Amino acid sequence: MRPNGLARAAVRFRPSAFVGTFVALVMAAAIVSACGILLETGVRAEVPPGRYAGAPVVAAADQRAHYGEGDSADSEPVPDRARLDASLVARAATAPGARTAVPDVTFPVTGPHGPLTAHNWSATAFTGEHLTKGRAPHPGEVVLGNAGIGTRVTLTTPDGTHTYRVSGTTTGTGVWLADPDAVRVSGHPGRIDAVAVLPKPGVATDTLAAQVAHALGGQARIHTGDGRGTVADPTLDGAKETLIGIGGSFGGIATVVAMFTAAGTIALAVGQRAREFALLRAIGTTPRQIRRTIATETLLVAPVAGALGCLPGMALAAWWLDQLRDRGAVPAQVDLAVSWIPLVSASGAVLLTALLSGYTAAHRSSRIKPGQALNEASVERLRIGWIRTPLGLAAAAGGIVCAALSASLTGEDAANAALGVVVLFMLAVGLLGPLVARVCAALFGLPLRGASASAVLAAANSRTNARRLASAITPIVLAMAFSSVLVFLHTSEDHVTAQQQRDGITADHIVTAPDDTPGLAPDAVRRAENAPEVTAAVGLLKTSVLVPATGGALEPATAQGVTGSARALAAVQDLDVKAGQLSLKQGEIAIDASLADNADVKVGDRLRLRLPDGTKAAPRVVATYGRGLGLAQVTLSRADLATHVTSAYDTELWTRGGTTAGLEALGTVQGRDGYTAAQSVDRELNAWANNLMAAVLGGFAAVAAVNTLVMTVLDRRRELGTLRLIGSTRRQVLRMVRWEALLVALAGIVLGTAIALATLVPMMNGLTGQGPYIPPLTYGAFAATIVALGLTAATLPAKAALRGDTLDE
Repeated sequence: MRPNGLARAAVRFRPSAFVGTFVALVMAAAIVSACGILLETGVRAEVPPGRYAGAPVVAAADQRAHYGEGDSADSEPVPDRARLDASLVARAATAPGARTAVPDVTFPVTGPHGPLTAHNWSATAFTGEHLTKGRAPHPGEVVLGNAGIGTRVTLTTPDGTHTYRVSGTTTGTGVWLADPDAVRVSGHPGRIDAVAVLPKPGVATDTLAAQVAHALGGQARIHTGDGRGTVADPTLDGAKETLIGIGGSFGGIATVVAMFTAAGTIALAVGQRAREFALLRAIGTTPRQIRRTIATETLLVAPVAGALGCLPGMALAAWWLDQLRDRGAVPAQVDLAVSWIPLVSASGAVLLTALLSGYTAAHRSSRIKPGQALNEASVERLRIGWIRTPLGLAAAAGGIVCAALSASLTGEDAANAALGVVVLFMLAVGLLGPLVARVCAALFGLPLRGASASAVLAAANSRTNARRLASAITPIVLAMAFSSVLVFLHTSEDHVTAQQQRDGITADHIVTAPDDTPGLAPDAVRRAENAPEVTAAVGLLKTSVLVPATGGALEPATAQGVTGSARALAAVQDLDVKAGQLSLKQGEIAIDASLADNADVKVGDRLRLRLPDGTKAAPRVVATYGRGLGLAQVTLSRADLATHVTSAYDTELWTRGGTTAGLEALGTVQGRDGYTAAQSVDRELNAWANNLMAAVLGGFAAVAAVNTLVMTVLDRRRELGTLRLIGSTRRQVLRMVRWEALLVALAGIVLGTAIALATLVPMMNGLTGQGPYIPPLTYGAFAATIVALGLTAATLPAKAALRGDTLDE
């Protein structure tokens, strides 16, 4: 389709409408392309093989916990590294092409000069370290990077404190133990991190991998090439899920918002030309020619906007990935993956949205009789659309149903159901826009009717131009609703967490391990119990487990493994026990009451969960409590957890009584207030993610609102000029425009707040059992920003329009 002269003239002589459309499409392309790039990065993410670079085939445990069957089958990354049974080494060595199979065991220890990473000596067969002096270690011996041969060193291991003789030195910086010693003191006896298989001469990697897979009989995952990086850094699976979640889940919502907003801007631009299309119809232009003109105009603007928008989209994706790396959510070695797929998809989505929006907006003007078109272009008539109205009512009904569903669920199910509420209500506002705008104009215009002449005129204009008002209100509602939901979701959780910590922490002192150590000493609890004035002491091993949720899914939950008695734990933590009696016997567990409801278990039932390394367990529930969000959602004996984590050291020590001076030899001593502040930092990543998504969606919608207001005001130059001709002063006209902008802003704020509350109330009731917490200053800042942007976006173009000739189009 070649651009015709009418389309080129429209772009040339109506620049404000096309500039507004261009800006909306550029922003939409930027959002869609950024999310698409992050999604592709998550799918293709890889890290170097690291210490496994010298092993062409590596067997390791599956780092995901699988659940469900058939179409409902799914999986969740395990919180810690999953390990293999040590007996699989011998089975891997039976592969016909295997020259040798080597176990790999890595764990943290503390030596005389600080923390070290310990390995089994046989792993040097593929890692490349070699002796510089002495010999390989026998049981009871170690090889160190820099030590005197024959000297004795004391190492604090997850299994306790042991003394070893130095048998040799090597080029590495860690410590190497004999294989039996490494497996025994690693904290997970009988289990190894991976099996490295080295080939016989002439055996291809693919052939060896197939042989090893057959020998192991599906009890391990086989990794070759770049796939070995997953074994070197097990956090890659979680990082990929994070990136896919941002690019997919958030990206889907962001795409809908971006396309919806861009479509509204295009519809406004086309609707503003209804008079022009009516005149064209009056002089004999056919409906097909008008539609062709709109398509040509779209092809002049949309492809360029789509391509240009991909540039900031790539920059946004790169910045986003850097932030995730800095916060430890994604390994530093993961690179941004940029291909033609997300860029072409974003450009195509922009073009398709522009075409459909333009056709839809001009459908009636291009088909009705010329006289009727001129009549409707002069005076707006609010018609009930037989397609839009039923769809809008259905969306509103769907939002109400989802809100009711969220109110009846708990935990993550409530959050998942409530996410649809805001989207459905936003669709309802968009589809029922003119009707909603007229209602808002009638309600918010009532106070203006008794005010000045400018205010009365503003109220009348708003009532009689519902479509124009709806175009301006919708992006403001988007900005307010999405920003409020994402930001106040975190503030509500943070408020409940802080409240539970204030009420639940009864310890006088909390000792944490220094940052450069793997954890507290194995005898820290015993030493604390013997410290002056200490009446109770417990050690806590903090980690996460996977617990069942409604529908058979698995979801992560915070867990604490306790060293000490239930009585001592009750002295330092008030868990607010709801049912049962707290016990720390092996095979027993206490859980948060909301988690119990979500898993449909009660006191006396077995909770079928996955331990940090993915091992299945079914401890008996002995108690449920109410302060899991602030303390830990799962409480059990440390003995049930210690062999299923990489670092089996206690991470915290809580005491009742005692003094700072008497406890400071054990680690960093904090009071309960200092600990509560420190724990808030642990939620920083989630808060940052929510705030960033709020900034992206809210910022996009805010810019779209400004863009729409500017387009609307500039299109009213003739109307503003007429007001000046009939005697209105420049100040009166500007005051009228400000009143209209204020009405638009307030209507958008109220509707957006209502949608946010309809989403947050059931969501927070399910997640925390309480209503949402909305900080007044934050909410006020949102509202004030929207009002300021609205007034500025309307006033500045109005002043520009009034500087020229009063009737200049």
